[in-house]
Parts: sequence; structure tokens; C-alpha cells
Amino acid sequence: MHLLVTEAFWALFPTARIGVVTAHGVDNMVGVDVAAALLADEVRRRATTLEGAEIASHPAVAPWRAAYARFGMKPSQYRSSIESLLRAAQAERVRSISPLVDLYNAVSLRHALPCGGEDLAAIVGDVRLTRAVGGEPFRTIGATEDDPARAGEVIYRDDVGAICRCWNWREADRTKLTAQTRDAVLVVEALPEHPPALLDAALADLAALVALHLGARTQTAVLTATTPYC
Repeated sequence: MHLLVTEAFWALFPTARIGVVTAHGVDNMVGVDVAAALLADEVRRRATTLEGAEIASHPAVAPWRAAYARFGMKPSQYRSSIESLLRAAQAERVRSISPLVDLYNAVSLRHALPCGGEDLAAIVGDVRLTRAVGGEPFRTIGATEDDPARAGEVIYRDDVGAICRCWNWREADRTKLTAQTRDAVLVVEALPEHPPALLDAALADLAALVALHLGARTQTAVLTATTPYC
């Protein structure tokens, strides 16, 4: 499997940076308590720093709201994953899901960047970060009905359909991380407003945590307009 960022995406966000962690040999049934504790620590820390804050205008959120507006999606209706996570942390309502998800959510909160992940065994063909032609099949985690992508929105997709809509708004049930996940692709995303060092630190942090606590072999890459695939 390769991850490719297409020209359609770069035309809209030419200086974005996409961090990628490929993890093989994951044991997503160990380290449950450790991963949950790390997540709980980050939630408490963020809840303290966000007390009384207006999330929509937070420096970690406002650039994503502007980015979503650029591809025609209402940021108040379609919230970036970092906005949703910070809102949940502010209310101390972030729940533990699985070690792999808990670790990437902890990293997301620690560095205030969107993180996500997919099960490589469920992906068909390569993954492309691109703009939708419209109608790409998509059913979000826990949903029972299809909610296809809209023309022009930024999506991650494989040969079957969308696996993450509105860049990082919702992930697909079809490729979600589960207790049985052994190989995964994890992404950390940054806009021009985020210093390159921030993404680099988050990427290294995520790779190290997954290797340490879940026994995975990890590789990292940063995709840019000049190095658009890995």
C-alpha cells in the first residue's frame, strides 16, 4: 500500500504537510491501561488549559475552520477532528477506545494537531488524499447508512470509496482500527500556520509510543508537494 497526495489537493493546499506513521506487527490488545492513562493525562491537561476558552477561535482550530471553508464545507457543521477532540477534552468527555486510538488521541491533544488511523488489511489498493468527484461511498463508524462524499471536498480514499471525509472530519467503519488490527497507517496533519517542528515532534512522538507500548515496527514520512507519496 502506498499513500499518495494528489495534485487536486496540492492545488488547494500547496504548503500543507502530511505526517505518516506506518505501523506493522501492532498488538492492539496490550497496553490497554497504559494507553488509557496517557490519554486521560492529556485530557486533564487540556481541560485545564482550555477552561473558559472559545474553541472555534483557538489557534489550533481556526486554521482548520478556514481550510474547510476553502473546499466548501461549513466548519460549524463539519468540524475537524482536532476541534471535536479539543471540545471533548474541554468537557473532559474523551473516552478510551483502544490502545492504538488512545495513543493517537493523546498525541493529538499533546501537540494540538489532527491524528487518525486506518487498518491496512481493510484498505483496497492505494490511499489517496484528494478532492472528491462526488458520490464516493462512505459509511462512518457506527452508522448504518451510506453518506457519500460531496463533489470538491477533501477526502482520503482507496479503490472502494472514501475512508475519511472532509479531510479529517469522520473516518469510515470499513477501515477502522479494531482489537484485531495488526498493521495500520496513521496520519498527523499540519497546515501552513503550524510550525514544521510541531508536526515533526508529533510524528516522532506517535511512532515512539506505538512501538513502545504496542510492539509495532514503525516507519515515518512527511508528505509535501515535492514528496507527495510514500
